[in-house]
Amino acid sequence: MNAVVKTPVCPLHTAPDPASPLADEALCGMVLEVLAQPSAPWRQVRTPYRYEGYAPVSHLLTDGEEAARWEALPKKIVRWRTAAHVLARPDIRAPVLNTLPLGAVVAEMGEAGEGWTEAALADGTRGYIRSGLLGARLTAPPRVPPVVMRARIVRAALLYRDSPYRWGGKTPWGIDCSGLVSMAYLLNGVTVYRDAALAPGFALGEIPRARLRPADALFFPGHVALYLGRGRYLHATARGGGGVTVNSLDPADPLYRPDLARALLRVASIFP
Repeated sequence: MNAVVKTPVCPLHTAPDPASPLADEALCGMVLEVLAQPSAPWRQVRTPYRYEGYAPVSHLLTDGEEAARWEALPKKIVRWRTAAHVLARPDIRAPVLNTLPLGAVVAEMGEAGEGWTEAALADGTRGYIRSGLLGARLTAPPRVPPVVMRARIVRAALLYRDSPYRWGGKTPWGIDCSGLVSMAYLLNGVTVYRDAALAPGFALGEIPRARLRPADALFFPGHVALYLGRGRYLHATARGGGGVTVNSLDPADPLYRPDLARALLRVASIFP
């Protein structure tokens, strides 16, 4: 049985208890596999990238037929850094029906003219979004040269720059280290393990450090970052004020972080 996230962000907890730690966040329009119903207000679910957690049922569309209809609709994804407003009319003065984060999925119901797209949400809401805030929803990597793909992954990661740190977060409203790296890949149709570790069956594989290139992943103890090139990397860190920032592996760089440079365990790539 499948369920669909019908709210902008659905928390996935480590236990069926709102006081338990946040394991992950599932974004609007994501289809989840329901594994169990431990208690009435909760569902144990698995994401398309095979991460599991407990979701409050109030965030989910659980009707099987409605979920199947949602899955069959053509989709777009929010590609704007901050948020996309769903408006009641194709008019910037119209009431806001909902606000969606980067990575949220909507059903494309057609063009509404003058730069607007008519969209449907999983909760049944119909509204209008500026077309420039939406992009193609990729469920597999596009067939482009590696240099192009690397640039796209880096560009996607940089959309989260300066976002606040949030354990288990997956949006510019709050994100953690593995959420950042996994979303940079996911926005480009690539599925990687959601935690700060390598796992079999996912796209990332360890490579020699000499082969490190932009869009590869850097693994530290309990931490992961995305390599930008020239020694620099982007990561979500709880250090100091916390947030998504750029640091460097190069001691000559003013952004050098010696603690992480010394602790680098391995590097990994989606490119063979």
